[in-house]
Amino acid sequence: MTLRLFIPGDAGAVAVGADEVTLALEQAAADRSIQVEVVRTGSRGLYWLEPMVEVATPQGRVAFGSVAVADAPALLDAVTGDGPHPKRLGLADEIPWLKRQTRLTFARCGVIDPRSLEDYRAHGGYKGLKRALSLGSDAILAEVTASGLRGRGGAGFPTGIKWKTVAQAKADRKYIVCNADEGDSGTFADRMIMEGDPFLVIEGMTIAAIAVGASKGYIYIRSEYPHAVEAMRQAIAAAQRAGYLGRRTGDATPSFDLEVRVGAGAYVCGEETSLLESLEGRRGIVRAKPPLPAHHGLFGKPTVINNVLSFAAIPFILSEGAKAYADFGMGRSRGTMPIQLAGNIRHGGLFETAFGVTLGELVDDIGGGTLTGRPVRAVQVGGPLGAYFPRALFDTPFDYEAFAARDGLIGHGGIVVFDDSVDMARQARFAMEFCAIESCGKCTPCRIGSTRGVETLDKIRRGERTAENLAVVEDLCNTMKFGSLCALGGFTPYPVMSALKHFKEDFGPAPTRLVAAE
Repeated sequence: MTLRLFIPGDAGAVAVGADEVTLALEQAAADRSIQVEVVRTGSRGLYWLEPMVEVATPQGRVAFGSVAVADAPALLDAVTGDGPHPKRLGLADEIPWLKRQTRLTFARCGVIDPRSLEDYRAHGGYKGLKRALSLGSDAILAEVTASGLRGRGGAGFPTGIKWKTVAQAKADRKYIVCNADEGDSGTFADRMIMEGDPFLVIEGMTIAAIAVGASKGYIYIRSEYPHAVEAMRQAIAAAQRAGYLGRRTGDATPSFDLEVRVGAGAYVCGEETSLLESLEGRRGIVRAKPPLPAHHGLFGKPTVINNVLSFAAIPFILSEGAKAYADFGMGRSRGTMPIQLAGNIRHGGLFETAFGVTLGELVDDIGGGTLTGRPVRAVQVGGPLGAYFPRALFDTPFDYEAFAARDGLIGHGGIVVFDDSVDMARQARFAMEFCAIESCGKCTPCRIGSTRGVETLDKIRRGERTAENLAVVEDLCNTMKFGSLCALGGFTPYPVMSALKHFKEDFGPAPTRLVAAE
């Protein structure tokens, strides 16, 4: 009998020893003359338990975590002898943290072999594309619109409207672009999908191409994601060999092909027009809008640009129907959101659930509070340009409108937790400094405003004319918010003003808070 082991090849798991654990288990099996088959999967998202090893049994896959190299011999003995083990977690599907999720987008992540097209299809892959081909463009657009799907990259723009605009545009060539330049702090969902279920992204982009009449697609991945780059390239090659990409013989549907492009590390290239400039071989600088990319995008042609999670939601919508997706969520926030819990948190990882769960539930209940055991003081939602929410706002439902009503934004779904030792004036300064470093330099409010913001916040932290300088910061934020060309300068005021509003006590003469390195 061959023992089947499932071990994540996800970059997060590899970083904490998954490769070494794999070798140790294979060696321990050889020493015991046990035949093993190791399947390297994606991660299920329970990062505090990585590396999490799963063993196939007649009852289902039994999980162990977090497994160290030294655990390998005893783990195999426990499995083959059906005995106890201190790191035994029980059936993976019954782990409470997983069981309470609603996994629509991440249903296969951590379950299948991401390199195997056969495994993907065996778990429902390409059902959405099959139905899309039978529906045609207009019906696909109607399904995506009715689902209520909004862009998961941060702006929350209705996906159906964007696609319909491109579909109606007249041009000899159209493009599909996947923004995989995941640069927000505390976010890793795009990387997890690309490494753990890459065919899902390909299927979603292919459906988009059929809907709008595009013939070419690009996946723009940040250079810091080498595992994701390799996974997507391998998946594209497999899809081409199987006839899912490239010219379709005897098929009336236009051919569609994909390729991966690797970014050079500029945060601003997460903004769609900067990304297009980079794809065209130029420096990533924001374009003035209008025209919108839907009319005049890549190489001047109509272009659909969505992020990884947006495309990854499409196959479910097409295979199960718009209503099945729209039945989840609340208000204008339909479906599920893969929420990423990071920072000073006990249970960090990915938790996919329907919109509507409160911020407090996510941090205190699901996340387990802080890793340090100290009280939670603030959480930042939406990346480095997201607002800081104090505990008083933990009743906020996780949906677009609820966060906007409280001067926040969901962004890419990342939540970074801080305990009561955090210096919020320093965090506000970091936001301005981040903007100054990452600005493309095209517009004055972002380029100059952020630099002046750093200088002014330093004066405040030194206790220099505090009231006057606080007024200057507020004025700078208003100028940046309403005068910047893109969201980099336009959203920097969110962390700064939220810190000023909710944590006033940190702004003023407090020389003990200054760090020598600054």
